[in-house]
Amino acid sequence: MNFSAILRWGFALCLALSLTIGASPAGAVPKPLTYDEIVGTGLANKCPDVSEGSRGRAVIPMEVGKPVELYNLCLEPTNFFVKEEGNNKRKKAEFVPTKLLTRATSSLDFIQATVTLQPDGSLKLVEKEGLDYQPLTVQMPGGERVAALFSIKNYVGVSQPGLIGLTTSADFEGVTEIPTYRGASFIDPKGRGLAIGYDSAEALPAKKDEYEASIKKDEFLQGKLSMQIEKINSATREIAGTFECEQPSDTEFGAFAPKEVKMRGVFYAKVR
Repeated sequence: MNFSAILRWGFALCLALSLTIGASPAGAVPKPLTYDEIVGTGLANKCPDVSEGSRGRAVIPMEVGKPVELYNLCLEPTNFFVKEEGNNKRKKAEFVPTKLLTRATSSLDFIQATVTLQPDGSLKLVEKEGLDYQPLTVQMPGGERVAALFSIKNYVGVSQPGLIGLTTSADFEGVTEIPTYRGASFIDPKGRGLAIGYDSAEALPAKKDEYEASIKKDEFLQGKLSMQIEKINSATREIAGTFECEQPSDTEFGAFAPKEVKMRGVFYAKVR
């Protein structure tokens, strides 16, 4: 064997060894991030995603009357709008984009829900429990700040009929409950509250009912939420898609009229 053949053989061996050492094993699980790598980055506020699946094709079959469970349901709002009244009577009120101020704590997560196939082929989604509401604040273009409680509490949504299970063409529409933004122990600048504080802060307490700010109401409002499944991985039983929610803002226990808030974003869930 001459010197050139030995050189070629050695070069090929070194190249093969370098490729073998540098390549990662197939299907290797990525190393999880530590707390220090996540804190302050906003990664904890993001929902997972489904890498595979196409709208209108993938399906997780279901039987009529036998519910399946959605767990680790996560909703991440990405766009926020507030309805702003027009400057004059001719201009209609319209939703304007706003800036989210509570950037790292706006998502809902660890939610459990059930989905049941109805006799007409429609799907009924019922929220059960989890981190199903989150206070947030947005800022309108003029500088006004609007507080709202993003909520999927007690949500009941129904899809269109004619389905055979969870498909990438299923669209849910329903109503969700919006609890009060403030707790019962909150008191306003005049010391009035629901469970604590003064009943009124007027000079004539007998006329307190004439002032809306003195009448504290602990009531649930309602919002509309629609969810569209766009991705399904039948092998891992994961679903993902988009949602749109319209709900009222905070009313300070009924002290003032709420504004209309619209949120759009993405969601993710696992099925079992």
